[in-house]
Amino acid sequence: MAEPEDKDQPATVVVIDDDPSIRQSLGNLLRSAGFRVSLMGSVSEFLDAGRPEGPTCLVLDVRLPGQSGLELQRELGSGKRQLPIIFITGHADIPMSVQAMKGGAIEFLTKPFREQDLLDAIQLGLARDRAWLEQEKIAAELKARFETLTPREREVMTLVVSGRLNKQIAADLGLSEITVKVHRGQVMRKMHAKSLPELSRMADRVFLALGKSNGGKVA
Repeated sequence: MAEPEDKDQPATVVVIDDDPSIRQSLGNLLRSAGFRVSLMGSVSEFLDAGRPEGPTCLVLDVRLPGQSGLELQRELGSGKRQLPIIFITGHADIPMSVQAMKGGAIEFLTKPFREQDLLDAIQLGLARDRAWLEQEKIAAELKARFETLTPREREVMTLVVSGRLNKQIAADLGLSEITVKVHRGQVMRKMHAKSLPELSRMADRVFLALGKSNGGKVA
């Protein structure tokens, strides 16, 4: 059975299959397991609707009219957020399954498949998407904190996490050591960092999101 859903972000399972009877059957199964379900007959329908908010897992037929399931997987893989995908097909072959799994698919199920196998794969996919969303939330919060820093505080933060001592930073920036200590304290407070190692981990994530390295100058 499905795990209790987060009230703020209910989980959604999107089923894309061009066979109406299979869509209906899967929809009934997934609703009975406690999932919010969206049923679609083609990739274009999914792209027009857009991905749902909150944790999402895609149950995707390989062979579809127009754009195929594997083509959609490649398209999603080139974007910022890769939705977890469970492929289902009645016409499986080894190269196809290998391609799907190399592309990051959670599972590749051949029709007819055991209902529990599908439900287990969906739980894994949703867990992966929840973790991704949580990491994105944390990264956004850190970026928002970083943006509250003044340009000088950002310079000090960059040098602090690169291992420079206060007196070295003072010499680098032409400041007094006391001024550097004040900026450093402000950085720790604004970033909500309790220690230098924690600040360093925060900096790694922020600079990665901004496309900068710790050794680079952050304006």
